[in-house]
Amino acid sequence: MFEHREQELISHTAFVRRMARFAFFAFLLVAGSLLFGMAGYRYFEGMSWLDACLNASMILGGMGPVDQIHTTGGKLFASFYALFSGVVFLISVGVLLAPLLHRIMHRFHVPGSSDKQ
Repeated sequence: MFEHREQELISHTAFVRRMARFAFFAFLLVAGSLLFGMAGYRYFEGMSWLDACLNASMILGGMGPVDQIHTTGGKLFASFYALFSGVVFLISVGVLLAPLLHRIMHRFHVPGSSDKQ
């Protein structure tokens, strides 16, 4: 997936494509997590799809829920989903930054690249 430290840096165009591919994977992770949260709020709290989307989006974005949770199942789900959302945030940032950090680290290992800087 990534070039070895003894290989040349990939071209700028290939790097942009790699970043786009990783951004797409991060988007899929966030979108899937949002759908999971919407389904949970809909099932456990009986919220409309719009309200479920709002609450799931707010928790996934780190802001907190909008509507008050009334059922025990809803409270347990919201608790789990809040913890899950924190992990999803960390993973998605890691996926987004992996190609960039790899390129920076790779630049330090390419023979003669320190002369070009």
